[in-house]
Amino acid sequence: MKMTLGERVRAATAALMHLTGENQADLATALGISQTQISRRQSGHAAWSLTDCEALATHYGIDALDLLAGPTRACDTLAPHRRRTPAAAAQGTPR
Repeated sequence: MKMTLGERVRAATAALMHLTGENQADLATALGISQTQISRRQSGHAAWSLTDCEALATHYGIDALDLLAGPTRACDTLAPHRRRTPAAAAQGTPR
């Protein structure tokens, strides 16, 4: 089954958060919104707007089209220095 655009953005955001070691509170601070707003968007109770998508892409240093393409493309384009280290990943902490 094909993912909707909203599902692709939510999946890409979750994958990027995991890859960078960020949590919802970290992302909320970076985007200047509340953790509750991140949670609502990630749960599908609210939609990520195009402006939000641009802010997400800018935060992660990727193109907005890569974010919209889904988690594989978004993660493939994430710069290596943004990825948490294997040691940090094992401890569950961001770089």
